[in-house]
Amino acid sequence: MGSFFDNNSVLNRDKIYDVPAGIVVLQEGEKNLDMYKIISGHVEMYTGYGTENEVLIGLLGPEACFGEFGILTGAPAIYTIVTYSETKLLRVTEETMNDFIEKYQDDVLKIMKNMANNMMKMQYQLTQFSQELMEMQSEDSSKAKDKVVLTTEEVKKEVIKGYATGYGNVGFNKAKMRFRKR
Repeated sequence: MGSFFDNNSVLNRDKIYDVPAGIVVLQEGEKNLDMYKIISGHVEMYTGYGTENEVLIGLLGPEACFGEFGILTGAPAIYTIVTYSETKLLRVTEETMNDFIEKYQDDVLKIMKNMANNMMKMQYQLTQFSQELMEMQSEDSSKAKDKVVLTTEEVKKEVIKGYATGYGNVGFNKAKMRFRKR
């Protein structure tokens, strides 16, 4: 993340940070090995933050954690987190993860349940998406001139919205309705 947290802040492992509104804490696509627990305040979760494809996918508040994907996988962030209001954050690093697990066992269980639910939702959506694509491909060739063609970005944006809001394949169905004929 930018300059708000620096290398010296790792020395203050259990310090709670007061973060002003409007600060990017986690940037989509950047490698981040920290997890955060919200003590107070709220953060916004985005995909495509700052681009024409920006989608607000959630608002998190006290007791919620974010950044668990990066700390557990070492992979780049899959969303951007921006403080919505003045927010107090507990920063958890790889070095402090064991302490966090011991001190916040309920949070660890919530994180695991959340990740399991997200995996089930993704599996369901992939199945629905595959079925929808097969249906579209098997349309009668006489209707080919009226065939709906979606751009990759349109599908991606709507599917991400559906996934993030937990509405199953609603994202893909919305994408079909917002089609572009070619």
